[in-house]
Amino acid sequence: VTGYHFHVRRDKRGAIAGTRFEVHLETDPAHPPHSPEDPPHAHPHPHPHTHPHPQPGTHEPPGTGAAPLDHGRTFADIRQLILNSPCTAWVKDKSLAVFRRIAEAEGKVHGQPPETVHFHEVGAVDSIVDIVGACLVLEQLGRPRVLASPVVEGSGWIDCAHGRLPIPAPATLEILSAARIPVAQSEEPHELVTPTGAAILAEFVERFGLLREFVPARIGYGLGMRETATRPNVLRIVQGESPFPSEAAERSSAQDPRDWESDVVAALQSNLDDVPAEILGRFMELAMAQGALDVFLAPVHMKKNRPGTLLTLLCDAAHADRFSELILRETTAFGVRRVMAERRKLPRETVMCRTPFGEVAVKLGRLNGQLLHASPEFESCRRVAEQAGVALKQVYDAALRAAPAS
Repeated sequence: VTGYHFHVRRDKRGAIAGTRFEVHLETDPAHPPHSPEDPPHAHPHPHPHTHPHPQPGTHEPPGTGAAPLDHGRTFADIRQLILNSPCTAWVKDKSLAVFRRIAEAEGKVHGQPPETVHFHEVGAVDSIVDIVGACLVLEQLGRPRVLASPVVEGSGWIDCAHGRLPIPAPATLEILSAARIPVAQSEEPHELVTPTGAAILAEFVERFGLLREFVPARIGYGLGMRETATRPNVLRIVQGESPFPSEAAERSSAQDPRDWESDVVAALQSNLDDVPAEILGRFMELAMAQGALDVFLAPVHMKKNRPGTLLTLLCDAAHADRFSELILRETTAFGVRRVMAERRKLPRETVMCRTPFGEVAVKLGRLNGQLLHASPEFESCRRVAEQAGVALKQVYDAALRAAPAS
């Protein structure tokens, strides 16, 4: 994604000083690459923003120099951009999950499939920066748990590409509804929660509510575009920790000579003895498409000597409630067990290896710099095998031979 630049400056909203961060298209005459209002450090940079052009994901006020509406990238186009980017697998997965929430909401509102939802050209750039940028920042912060205060929206109306819409915007409401996030309206006559903001909250936030047992460490303030009447137009981010760390957290923070990665996932389980195999197959596809880390089935012998199936789903801890509901709705389960499990993972990277049939992506896993595993990516092998007209196993074996030895 090219053709844009950053404007970054210190400013105030109400009595609070913070940072105003913007991304502008190079083609917008209202925002040239070098603006005299920018401090010296805010020089142009090839990265994507919030631009005053209405589109899925952001709604800005009219009369701000917006370009005529044009059809830009679809969700399918943006997905390919992200998948082909040099971002890590985690950033790609999370960015796509956030984008999918917006596409599904916009598709539902406008009656079209999510894959065909258009993020108009300015909106595509804006949304890519907002969403991929948020995921990059969370990764740089160590993928922390994310908590949020209760969601408060404004009231009134917004004028955007789809005409005049009530606040909360229809797509914002759809996203909050799908994630079962409570929302309250205030007297502020402006939009306070955009679809992009709602989707980021829905994907990452583990719990909404007031601060509890939280020690603030670092605080940042991001400034919105306009001055608001009832509250400062400020987004506050607080980084901190619990004063009562769990035993697991204490173990993971202790000195460890290994450079592996660690996180906590939710393991959801249910014993089933009355569900058709076809329903379980569909459930696995549905859960993986919605972002489950893994789904697997195992035969078990249940009470009253009945043979059954143990369904296990792994997901991010923040999404445990959503996937628990999915299990209850899509299978015959009457209950779901939940266990939080620590994971230790090898730092991994993906490299392209040249084979006689073409280049194949190979995932490498290392521990303290030593290569332990090399695993050819299945989709990459399949694509190369189909193009070369050879057996998949030939490509797989050739990729293993071409992989680095250390």
